[in-house]
Amino acid sequence: MKLNKNIITDCDIILIGAGIMSATLGVLLKELNPDLRIDIYERLDRVAGESSDAWNNAGTGHSALCELNYTPLKEDSSVSISKAIKIMESFEISKQFWAYLVGHGYFSSPTDFINQVPHMSFVEGKEDVEYLKKRFEALQKSHLFEGMEFSEDFEKIKSWIPLMMQVRNPEEPIAATRTEHGTDMNFGELTRNLCKHLKEKYEVDIFLNHEVETLEQQEDKTWKLRVEHRVTGEERYVTTQFIFIGAGGGSLRLLEKSDIPEADGYGGFPVSGQWLVCKNEEIIAQHDAKVYGKAKVGTPPMSVPHLDSRVINGKKELLFGPFAGFSTKFLKEGSYFDLPASITFDNILPMLGVGIHNLPLTKYLIQQVMLSQEEKVEALREFIPNAKDEDWEIAIAGQRVQVIRKDEEEGGILEFGTEVVTAHDGTIAALLGASPGASTSVTVMLEVMEECFPELMNSVDWKEKLAEMIPSYGKSLKDDILLTQKVRNNSTEILGI
Repeated sequence: MKLNKNIITDCDIILIGAGIMSATLGVLLKELNPDLRIDIYERLDRVAGESSDAWNNAGTGHSALCELNYTPLKEDSSVSISKAIKIMESFEISKQFWAYLVGHGYFSSPTDFINQVPHMSFVEGKEDVEYLKKRFEALQKSHLFEGMEFSEDFEKIKSWIPLMMQVRNPEEPIAATRTEHGTDMNFGELTRNLCKHLKEKYEVDIFLNHEVETLEQQEDKTWKLRVEHRVTGEERYVTTQFIFIGAGGGSLRLLEKSDIPEADGYGGFPVSGQWLVCKNEEIIAQHDAKVYGKAKVGTPPMSVPHLDSRVINGKKELLFGPFAGFSTKFLKEGSYFDLPASITFDNILPMLGVGIHNLPLTKYLIQQVMLSQEEKVEALREFIPNAKDEDWEIAIAGQRVQVIRKDEEEGGILEFGTEVVTAHDGTIAALLGASPGASTSVTVMLEVMEECFPELMNSVDWKEKLAEMIPSYGKSLKDDILLTQKVRNNSTEILGI
């Protein structure tokens, strides 16, 4: 679409949800065109209150350095690294954009939202050791994974993760990879800073406690929204030329209300989560890495266990999990009626298809829900053999809604990624799904802009500004080692990682 200056609306663009995706899109658009009139509507009384919050989000800075589910074994027993490369490229693009924002005064210090923490993979047993070695060798073929180390040596691994190696048998086969320049992200703090900048510098209105109840496209292709204040009940009607739905688990219901044909057949599968959080400062101080293990055979990608060093609100934390569970809520602060309310004539068959073909997932989630704290700590002992119950407590993580979409053969397929749904006229777009989500936010929002504003994205002015903000924009990092080194060195220096 092309924003029409002759059409009078309350604003040019409405962003639904004050999370990392909407904040990123808002900043990108305002940097490209400060004159755009943008409003943000958020149902909670605060910015970044759902999946973007540090305690709700995985926060790893997903770059495929340690997440083994991004490098599956193929039928010929080789390791596929295509998804890992794609995710790494996306994260490098995000870092370039964040470095630009740091350089332009968006943050008092980059350590408010990004810190260096080594990324590691750790496995036990002969079969998994062989897999990790294959994975390492495959990733070494790409310069994007330069700096990764591999070891099967007990003492070497002990020097990396001493807490995890206590009371282990040195004769048992183990292996680990380590990348020192991994990152820890606080997407909540990042989002709050972006929204603050949008409000103070660009006078973007952020309406908190406001829930979008209806959205309807008019004959002139503009959109009319009915928004209700969740405290006072006051209603307001607003018009806009473009809507982005970045409402996390709430996106599906809003997409359905838009009645665009592109939304037909999409459903959602909600997954809740819990962390074990360490409350013993001495133990927290002994571990400094994000260590991912290998999911057990038959379990979904969301079950990948990890022992995670985090920096949250300036304080070092240590988390283990997440433990998945089932809830009919689509948002952590949502309604138990979210799932049943999302079922429509268009998506009931795909959702039934997913239910039939994913019985092991249902069984897994039920088992996870039934785990006691003692059983969760027992799972932790695969990472920390001498972990004590009294040193850990349970914290509720965020709610994730996995994408269900139509499939001719199976009826419906459950996706474990993110998906953008865009109307054919480019006037509305919605983001569905979960991981790796926030870490790839810049790439995903650029894709939204390329799909919805093709003329503007191809204009000379926007291309020049995009190249300033993201020097590798329009180029391939995976195919250009010199460009990768240049942008990575610049981002590393500015971000202090």
